[in-house]
Amino acid sequence: MTVEAPDRFGDLENRRQVGALVKDFYRQVSRDDLLGPIFNQVAEVDWYAHLELLTNYWCRVLLGENKYHGAILQAHNRIHALQALTEDDFTRWYQLWCATIDTRHQGDTAERAKTHAAKIARMLSRMVTQADWSPTLEGRASIQ
Repeated sequence: MTVEAPDRFGDLENRRQVGALVKDFYRQVSRDDLLGPIFNQVAEVDWYAHLELLTNYWCRVLLGENKYHGAILQAHNRIHALQALTEDDFTRWYQLWCATIDTRHQGDTAERAKTHAAKIARMLSRMVTQADWSPTLEGRASIQ
């Protein structure tokens, strides 16, 4: 069964839109065959807290809000120590992020969100796994 993508909402312009994007993205992540087990079993993510934290993060990056207080590298190092993260994990995360944005938004801020996600994944891959990851949208993720 194919689910049609919702109508595009335009660009990412406010906290409500960013929060909805983050929630939709992490719903996909939590159900994903590759990423779901990492988030649900390995990291044992508290989804309520995680969604708030990541909404704050993306609102800082995209809207200039100053509510994010986190330690992105520390969190990923902890997960990597429990289960080695791979380039495939970073690629799938990036593909899902871009696909989620593309089903909901278009515009300069939406593009900046995708560009920034690639920078985050590249930095985390280098610092956590010592791998030189680069973004690819080949085999583009589908949103279910």
